[in-house]
Amino acid sequence: MVCGGFTCSKNALCSLNVVYMLVGLLLIGVAAWGKGFGLVSSIHIIGGVIAVGVFLLLIAIVGLIGAIHHHQVMLFFYMVILFIVFLFQFGVSCSCLAMNRTQQQGLLNTAWGILENKTKTDLEVQLNCCGLLNSTTALIREQFEQDLKYCPALCKKSSACFTCGEMMLHHATEALKILGGVGLFFSFTEILGVWLAVRYRNQKDPRANPSAFL
Repeated sequence: MVCGGFTCSKNALCSLNVVYMLVGLLLIGVAAWGKGFGLVSSIHIIGGVIAVGVFLLLIAIVGLIGAIHHHQVMLFFYMVILFIVFLFQFGVSCSCLAMNRTQQQGLLNTAWGILENKTKTDLEVQLNCCGLLNSTTALIREQFEQDLKYCPALCKKSSACFTCGEMMLHHATEALKILGGVGLFFSFTEILGVWLAVRYRNQKDPRANPSAFL
């Protein structure tokens, strides 16, 4: 059987969805491990990672069942949802690769503003820093002074502390490049999954009754 045949397309689609299932389970496991060991205290971050893992797991299960049974409806919904995910992930990955330092600062300010106080203090302790960014903007400076007042980092007692924003931005460019690169890689596996689903959905099962296609 050549690789363009029915069996090869079926096996390739099944293998791809098994990989997606493993990635989904890995995300769920890492989030639970991080929460269990106290590495991340924010329930929103944990919930977000688990939600992504569960969503990927469900999509992979739909694709796997559709591939095994050559189910036309399940394959249709699978490829539509996977294509939407591809568009979203491709856009986010390109944004990560194109983001400059000013945009990174704006993103950090937005993310810092929605974090819980417990998560902020955990970050300050782990990174040994205080506050996010010391700016001349009144609102940002007010937030910085409030964070500095309640900062539990050890550096506050011994010497002047770096801001957490400076430490994050120091590695942000490299981290965004890695994140964007990994996101692009997975987005192309998703478009591969869409192509395989379309190809496999339009192929005839050689074991089926030929008169069913007439």
